[in-house]
Amino acid sequence: MFEKMIICRCEEVTYGQLLLTVKRHQCTARELKLRTRAGMGFCGGRTCRVSLDRMIESVIPNTPLCEIPLKYQPPVRPVSFGTVGEAK
Repeated sequence: MFEKMIICRCEEVTYGQLLLTVKRHQCTARELKLRTRAGMGFCGGRTCRVSLDRMIESVIPNTPLCEIPLKYQPPVRPVSFGTVGEAK
């Protein structure tokens, strides 16, 4: 049921693809990102990073989260509408 649910919207990576990769390769968050491209889209992992970490944690117990920390890539940064519309 959940296999076709899209976790990474930017790269259209499904829960099933991620789960299969984690189980097959017993990988870290960084390796999962490189193997599936999840977290490499326009948002830089802002929407799927927590899900990726939790999947690894559930499949591989005692895995240190963020062993090699994933980072958010520019130019995407949250900006409030007030900041954008501010007159200088």
